[in-house]
Amino acid sequence: MTDKVEKLVEEISKLTVLDLSELVSELQEKLGVSAMPVAAAPSTGSGQAAAEAPAAEGEGGGTVVMTASGDNKIAVIKALREINQSLGLQEAKAATENLPFTVIENGKSEDAKAAADKLKAAGATVELK
Repeated sequence: MTDKVEKLVEEISKLTVLDLSELVSELQEKLGVSAMPVAAAPSTGSGQAAAEAPAAEGEGGGTVVMTASGDNKIAVIKALREINQSLGLQEAKAATENLPFTVIENGKSEDAKAAADKLKAAGATVELK
């Protein structure tokens, strides 16, 4: 590994999960690529079940419920789609309008906290249980 790459790896390893998520999003935009898995989960229609499915694999304990979407719904929709990449645009938009919305249920506590922080930064009101 070159010194340049080694320094980058060292700096990136110091970032928080939220910072890493923002870094990935920015790199995707700048490079015009997507980190979406090739075999994405099928849409359930409501969006809520799709949001809960990945969290069910976690160790349990972290639940994030969005109670208000705030004034900047576009930022909240974007944050929802970053948290759960299987949500489509329409599902994420519906989630901001049909509140309360369970974003993560019984997920890992650190994932739940990162998701709550991301939604709060976008302007949403959330409950972390």
